[in-house]
Amino acid sequence: MMNILVCDDDKEIVDAIEIYLMPEGYQIFKAYDGIQAIDIIKKQEIHLLLIDVMMPRMDGIRATLKIREQYNIPIIILSAKTEDADKVVGLNVGADDYVAKPFNSLELVARVKSQLRRYTKLGTMCAEAEHNIYQSGGLMINDDTKQVTIDGEEVQKLTPMQYNVLLFLLKNKGRVFSIEQIYENIWNEDAVNVDNTVAVHIRHIREKIEINPKEPQYLKVVWGVGYKVEDIPPR
Repeated sequence: MMNILVCDDDKEIVDAIEIYLMPEGYQIFKAYDGIQAIDIIKKQEIHLLLIDVMMPRMDGIRATLKIREQYNIPIIILSAKTEDADKVVGLNVGADDYVAKPFNSLELVARVKSQLRRYTKLGTMCAEAEHNIYQSGGLMINDDTKQVTIDGEEVQKLTPMQYNVLLFLLKNKGRVFSIEQIYENIWNEDAVNVDNTVAVHIRHIREKIEINPKEPQYLKVVWGVGYKVEDIPPR
């Protein structure tokens, strides 16, 4: 059974989300501020976190920053704010997705399922395949072990979404993909106003794999077109 933590200072919203998710077979844990959420994650095996932005004691942004120091579970930010800037803040601190209030129950459940599918896939070894290894220069991904290395050194703390974006581009190294193509392949949803979402994930990936993220060696932008992983001969 998958364990989902719902964190919001509005208890009615927490209870409503529980009602939406329990019929799907999930076990729901509840918290009402960021401090409670972190405490639960330390004590329980949580597979996904839904967290509000504006809360007392510790807000969702600060809590996400703290959680990302140790955990790579999928995080979906909940907020009544709908401006692009607020979405970017959530993604910048390590969230994987963003749902604005008031949300549609079917959309929320779909996004939860989507994130959990990726999380489960990321944590599962592919027993059938023995050599799912992809490489460009010193960048290598072993998709059996889900290990990412640069010149033999393991890249730490890639979130599931960052891993999936990087793997997709590395599998198709040398090919340029538009922002919309990346979003539709990774998020499995129609791409509508997704520029910031993809750009933030690309920036975080660069920060983790590039020596100088401002002059990337591997993950490059093709201005006016999209992004690609450079096809570099193995070293």
